[in-house]
Amino acid sequence: MVTRSVPRLVVAAPSSGSGKTTVATGLMAAFAARGLAVSPHKVGPDYIDPGYHALATGRVGRNLDAYLCGPELVAPLFLHGARGCDIAVVEGVMGLYDGAAGEGELASTAQVAKLLRAPVVLVVDASSQSRSVAALVHGFASFDPQVRIGGVILNKVASDRHEELLREALDSSGVPVLGALRRVAQVDTPSRHLGLVPVAERQAAAVGAVAEMAAQVERGCDLEALLGLARGAGTLPGAAWEPPVTAAPRREVVAVAGGSAFTFSYAEHTELLTAAGAEVVTFDPLRDERLPEGTAGLVVGGGFPEVYAQELSANEPLRRAVAELALSGAPVAAECAGLLYLCRELDGQPMCGVLDATARMSDRLTLGYRDAVAVGDSVLAQAGTRMRGHEFHRTVVEPGAGAAPAWGVRAPVRRVEGFVQRGVHASYLHTHWASRPGVARRFVERCRTS
Repeated sequence: MVTRSVPRLVVAAPSSGSGKTTVATGLMAAFAARGLAVSPHKVGPDYIDPGYHALATGRVGRNLDAYLCGPELVAPLFLHGARGCDIAVVEGVMGLYDGAAGEGELASTAQVAKLLRAPVVLVVDASSQSRSVAALVHGFASFDPQVRIGGVILNKVASDRHEELLREALDSSGVPVLGALRRVAQVDTPSRHLGLVPVAERQAAAVGAVAEMAAQVERGCDLEALLGLARGAGTLPGAAWEPPVTAAPRREVVAVAGGSAFTFSYAEHTELLTAAGAEVVTFDPLRDERLPEGTAGLVVGGGFPEVYAQELSANEPLRRAVAELALSGAPVAAECAGLLYLCRELDGQPMCGVLDATARMSDRLTLGYRDAVAVGDSVLAQAGTRMRGHEFHRTVVEPGAGAAPAWGVRAPVRRVEGFVQRGVHASYLHTHWASRPGVARRFVERCRTS
């Protein structure tokens, strides 16, 4: 059996809002500043935090999602991302033991920590407690004996005296205090309707925010102790994930939407398309007036087209080129934001008109994991193919006629969702293709034959 030794830490918390992102991103940047090659990871489906992680480390941020990919792929995907690195930092999701609703520990930070055999650093918001912190840490450390709480970082500490009281309370807990961050002005990481504003939309300000996170961690944490904890994680059995390679007589150009409006993508998707024989070329629908030369297929992932609806609409030459490509029968895969872009209009602004549907913003948040089955054959899957996905949006699409649904979904009631017409597959569901490598291979094959 192959075993690999990658120093690693999982940064978790009792609940959301405790400071995981600040600590995890700050640790990544602080370790990188010491000359270490740092592998950044995020538990769950979130696309935005990995952008900040990438800024902190200079490496692409990668997700570890036991629901979307299955528990069996968590360690292989981790080893794939961490190849050649000196240390890996994994930012958790929600509270340590919170996972997919009604699924026990599935997709929780605790489950990922166990699958990675990694020590957990618990970030505790200590702003409104003193001695009670010991009871809280004791509860989290003893709840699941297979989860190793290797240390605590106290966040939002008011003063030296407050820190002294907290440390005294934790002296008998058996869990060392590895840092204490003062209650300071919030780091400049603005949010809106779906969370933090992505790095691509605020590059200069994001660089400053990451630098401040690193400075806070440098001031308040014992980096040597944290590095020692990571190095004590031991070996991890198994092989790293590899995208299956397909021999091809020529490389088909697959255009992938990027820029500020389309920032949501998993790194493995590009790797899978490349391994399947594609030449992946990124373009920006806000600025580029034509698709890349020789485009044989189009992938439009997630993001915030609702924020940029006017600018996207103003780029009429590109909207026309997308519509012509779709009309030709070429493969087009669109997820969430991509779905909105293919509609006739979004909040009254003309879009590509590929789909007979209109989209608008809504007050209602749609959020959660989904079990899906392909209703019919498409450029991504055969009828009956099962995949897991994730929905996260505040928009509504009102369909017209002429397209078949993409997925049958159980979430929590059974329904059909998405659109399949000609070579177009458009849906609200974000999926992780590493769980179904055949998706990328099928898509590229259709690029050759369409």
